[in-house]
Amino acid sequence: MLDFPQWRRIWLWGLTLVACLAAVPSFFALTGQDYPDPLKATYDQSVNLGLDLAGGSHILLEAERSQVAAQRLETMEESVTAEMRRADPRIRIGDVSRRDGRLSFMIENPVDVDRARDLIEPLTTGAGLTGQRDWTIRVVDGQRMILTPTEAGMDMAVNNAMETAVEVVRKRIDALGTREPTIIRQGDNRIVVQVPGLQDPGELKALLGQTASLEFKLVDVEASAADTQAGIARPGSQILPGAPGSDYEGATLAVRRLGGIKGDTLTDARQSFDPQTNEPVVNITFDSSGGQRFAKLTRENVNRPFAIILDDQVLSAPNINEPILGGTAQISGGFTVESANNLAISLRSGALPVDLAIVEERTVGPDLGQDSIESGILAMGIGSLLVILLMVVTYGRFGMYSTVALAINVVMILGIMAILNTTLTLPGIAGFVLTIGAAVDANVLINERIREERKRGRRVVAAVENGYKEASRAIYDANVTNFIAGVLLFLFGSGPVRGFAVVLVIGLFTSVFTAVVLTRMWVAMWLRKKRPSDLHI
Repeated sequence: MLDFPQWRRIWLWGLTLVACLAAVPSFFALTGQDYPDPLKATYDQSVNLGLDLAGGSHILLEAERSQVAAQRLETMEESVTAEMRRADPRIRIGDVSRRDGRLSFMIENPVDVDRARDLIEPLTTGAGLTGQRDWTIRVVDGQRMILTPTEAGMDMAVNNAMETAVEVVRKRIDALGTREPTIIRQGDNRIVVQVPGLQDPGELKALLGQTASLEFKLVDVEASAADTQAGIARPGSQILPGAPGSDYEGATLAVRRLGGIKGDTLTDARQSFDPQTNEPVVNITFDSSGGQRFAKLTRENVNRPFAIILDDQVLSAPNINEPILGGTAQISGGFTVESANNLAISLRSGALPVDLAIVEERTVGPDLGQDSIESGILAMGIGSLLVILLMVVTYGRFGMYSTVALAINVVMILGIMAILNTTLTLPGIAGFVLTIGAAVDANVLINERIREERKRGRRVVAAVENGYKEASRAIYDANVTNFIAGVLLFLFGSGPVRGFAVVLVIGLFTSVFTAVVLTRMWVAMWLRKKRPSDLHI
């Protein structure tokens, strides 16, 4: 165990040097110093600081459960209408209503009731392991069919909407270029967003407050201007306001409620400029399915206007002069370059399945975090100094090896965290202190074991070799259990708990490497060179 050939020593020193050099930018970041420009061109990846250390923005978003229910009713109405049209022969329905949170409609021919029920039942089976129905079907008065959402189906819909919302929020924030944001669900219908280093949350709020629900719907050309202005819609139509900054700002427009195309088939959206007017626009691209549907819509409605609708507001209503077959389209509506770019980010990230209202907002300054860093470094420094003093006084040369290994251990943790692009939080500093204790424990076990071997009369080399061998078993066993605990904390924890777990797990590997492997190499080199007859330990 004390045999260290040249290649192995070079490998261990090289690994240590790389990890330590990777920590250099992090030391500048933690101490608040500017990293020298000549070094930035070579390597400039430092450990990320969490919200509690670097400051930043904290936003709590909340979704309305009632909006999810309304969306489900509209989706079910579209599905039912499509099924009745596809039936052979076609089943005619009328008097469609979505009052009281239920979907009801009249079957015109009583003989079609059973056939209609058979067509609708496959639409009412919920997904998931339980297979519960997410809608109940009742027939009243012989011809009226009523679909009512179940509580289990509603819970599943809210959960799916929130999971999708979390991913959409994450994509949008990542597109801003922020580092290591924290995005987690809180309760059934809330999302916590923490973005370290972002002191002005205005852009973030604008990006997250936009649902980016894009739709293309035909304009109801038969609606009278007076009724539209008064907010009165014909059956099968709806009245929508114009978007601020668009040609329809302050006006209203009647559009057909069903039969449009939603933006969930978009594959790309980019900010660009209109070649004729040089105004900022957003160019969008559909996938193959969306492109075919868009081509069908424009081909069947040439010389009719269709509305481009964003978050239930009309951006524009151009006329379809010819079929649009390329699977691409252009959105205009009084954009600035910044608003067009934000819209492109939102559309690329996907539409939020539900509006998210900001119910809490906090801006955390960096001063508190800097105080925490300084206090943590001070505590770690005092603790390390006392530990070093104890180790040197108690174990002499072996204590000096332990203290050097301890210093390298701390530097390597920072370097590995920087390489892995992880985040350091205030609990992570506590993890540093805990790692120092674990590393010292390992050296204490080794040194005490060597003492015991010498008391038993073993020669110097045999005592050192057996000391490392026997102590390593206990060290590995202890670190395996700590590793399992750290992994579980990372998997099931969130935010600061995860920050602690990251430092703990990385520290376990570096402490074993420095306390066992490096010190053993140093001791082996000293024994080979000095060949002492006794150990003062």
